[in-house]
This record gives sequence, C-alpha cells and structure tokens, in this order.
Amino acid sequence: MKICLRIVKLVLPVVGVLALASCAGGPGKPRFVAKNEPWRAQTENACLASGAVHESRFVRSRSSLGGPSMCGARRPFMMSGALGGRVLMTPAATLRCPMIPHVERWVSSSVIPAARYHLGSPVVKMRVAASYACRPINHKNGAKLSEHGRANALDISSFTLADGRTITVKDGWRGARGERAFLRAVHRGACNEFSTVLGPRADRFHHDHFHMDLARHGRRGTYRVCR
Repeated sequence: MKICLRIVKLVLPVVGVLALASCAGGPGKPRFVAKNEPWRAQTENACLASGAVHESRFVRSRSSLGGPSMCGARRPFMMSGALGGRVLMTPAATLRCPMIPHVERWVSSSVIPAARYHLGSPVVKMRVAASYACRPINHKNGAKLSEHGRANALDISSFTLADGRTITVKDGWRGARGERAFLRAVHRGACNEFSTVLGPRADRFHHDHFHMDLARHGRRGTYRVCR
C-alpha cells in the first residue's frame, strides 16, 4: 500500500484531480497504474441503454466485474460465438458492451469473406487467447492498466475453418501464401473496427496473436493504432 500512495502523489500534480492513480498487485502479481476516465462508464452505459447487444445462447450477461482497483465493467458479457454461433469463440471471452458489436462486424465484414476468398473455406471457430484480465500492459510491473483490465480488449490466436484446417497467427503470418493473405486481410479489417490493433508487426509481445481494443488515443480520442 505504501508503494501505491507514493505513485498517487507523483501522478496527481501531472494529470489533475480527476485522474486519480491507483495500483494493485500482490505476491507474484505485477502492479499497474490507472486513472479515472469518465468516458468508459459513459460509453458502457450508452451501449447498454441502446440495446445494441442482444443476449442469446452465445452472448450472455454476467455479474459485474469489480476490482481490484479500477479493473472491471458494470455489466460485462460472456461471448462464446459471433453471428449467432456461426463462428464459435473458445474459450468464451469476457467483454464490456461496446466491444460486442465491433467483434460481430469484424467477423462478418472481414474474417468470413477473407477466409472464403483466400482459403476457400469459411471460419467456424476462433481461439480466444485473452479477454478480461486485471493486469498491466504486457504484464510489465508498474505499467499502465491494460485494456484487458477493463474488459475492453480481445486477443485472437487462431482461426479454424469448416474443412478442418486451423490457421494460427504465430505460424500463418509468415506461412503459405493463402494463410499470409488471409491473416493480413483480417488484420486490416480489424483496424477499421477497433481503435487499437496489434499483431506480429507490432512487437515481440504480439507475435502469436491479434490484440484488439477500443481504447481512446490522443486528445480527442480519435487517433487509431494499427500495427
């Protein structure tokens, strides 16, 4: 706790009263730094009120995720499939409301058509490498809270086709021509839906999966990161 208090004293003069820093951790767990960002609650509440997410067998609401610290979401969902289960997601991803429609559109407009065009078979399953996890970015001790800690991020590591083939980001990114083309098309498509998309070109932490989130970048929150 003493470490957390020192971090607060250092951050407050820089970011102001509303940007309260916090940290969490424990034996064997890395600490992170976070701040209060009102837009997060606003966008989640707006999404919930809009009815943009419809519960089904493959999208189910669960109890709120609270803490530690600033981790969590008011009313997250467990997403085990997109497009009514046409594309399964295993294991199920824990995501906040605004993420669900973006995942659905990405699968519909990018994943499925790219697989048919480049690989000749539709995608029927995606491997979820990570969703909600209260941790710092890239698991680095003392780093900012990851978007995963807000249930605002999704990592996908592989795609299984109807013909039984599985295309992994790790091997396919530099694999056969069709696999490379498919994965790059999927990556480009994600950049149209999410504000942050990271893959093998980004850094060593993302060599085997695509990371997608709805973080706000820049002063106006409109800048996009696509790597």
